[in-house]
Amino acid sequence: MTLFLQTIPVSEAVRIAGELSGPMPEELVPLEASYSRVLARDIFADIDIPGFDRSVMDGYAVRSSDTTGAGEAIPAMLRLTGRIVMGGRADLSIGRGECAYIPTGAELPEGADAVAMVEYCDMLGDQVLVKKPMANGENIVRKGEDFSSGELVLSAGRRLSIQEVGALAAVGKKDVPVRRRPLIGVISTGNELITVESVPRGSQVRDVNSYMCGSFLQSIGCDFRLYGIVKDDRESLGNALKLAKNECDGILISGGSSKDDRDMCADIIRENGEVLVHGIALAPGKPTIIGSLGNVPVLGLPGHPASALVVMMIIGRPLFLGMTGEKEISKRLEKAVLASNVPSTKGREDYIRARLIDGYAHPLFGKSGLLNTLVRSDGIIRVPAGSEGLEKGDEVEVFLW
Repeated sequence: MTLFLQTIPVSEAVRIAGELSGPMPEELVPLEASYSRVLARDIFADIDIPGFDRSVMDGYAVRSSDTTGAGEAIPAMLRLTGRIVMGGRADLSIGRGECAYIPTGAELPEGADAVAMVEYCDMLGDQVLVKKPMANGENIVRKGEDFSSGELVLSAGRRLSIQEVGALAAVGKKDVPVRRRPLIGVISTGNELITVESVPRGSQVRDVNSYMCGSFLQSIGCDFRLYGIVKDDRESLGNALKLAKNECDGILISGGSSKDDRDMCADIIRENGEVLVHGIALAPGKPTIIGSLGNVPVLGLPGHPASALVVMMIIGRPLFLGMTGEKEISKRLEKAVLASNVPSTKGREDYIRARLIDGYAHPLFGKSGLLNTLVRSDGIIRVPAGSEGLEKGDEVEVFLW
């Protein structure tokens, strides 16, 4: 059902946005280009890692039973039988009362079950004095202890971190199956807008939202394409929407969500697709549009930067993250004590900009057209729809930018 100019709860808008899009197709990328990409398939270990018992310290490979009771006063005396070569096979074995020097990462020789760190050992001729008892398995990693052959290493839907790229290298993934990055078209509307390099005259303002939107999209794993400034006339906006629909996977429109029931942007979306939502019980951001042009989702943002950023955080995030295929999404939250009262209107969710100082959240009240509160703030505080505000001293969660 089309919800045109009917204000709906934020939770319902988030649900609709999340269901509007699916993940992009799979593609293979070189391992060196896989950082921050979203895995399209589960990854399993192709071999045991490590493929042998190995030392994690420089020291001496020993039988732990030979070091029982060893100490500074009465060390265990072991005969040095040789040295283990790094990167080669351990071609010697350790018998009772014997040891061998072993570097970090080398293969543990047969018969040894622990490594005594060099810090706890002294040399005396061909004898090694071990001044600390070793436990079975101490300072070694067993074969397959990291990952065993066939074990699940990484699940589909993960955005790859630095350490996870390292894990892919360890399991031999030279080419990595990932989701194609969604390409989102960014359209900024308004007769008052000028390019950033221009000097405003009269009531002109520089185009801020195009670049804020693009940066937001990058932060959640999307690529973006700027379509520049579009004047407030049906032909210009209609042409821009048609071009973006043909070239992009999704569309983000800034400044095209007026509450007027003759709203041009909503009308054009309805004529060429569907308006699912036009009005959310959200402040700032009430006149937000959620719609689609065929299979291309469209999000219409208010023109004021603060309103636009809040809507991107609350509605745009689930919408466009669904296209990236990312499943394990961690919200960046920080708990704090509210430093002053926050009034609110019951029946809508309010999002208040806040600055974090020494565990306290200081609300930054300001009009939605102001950039200074965005720059000074660390995130936003949510005031639930059923609340008439928050009181000083309340514990709150700050959604970090």
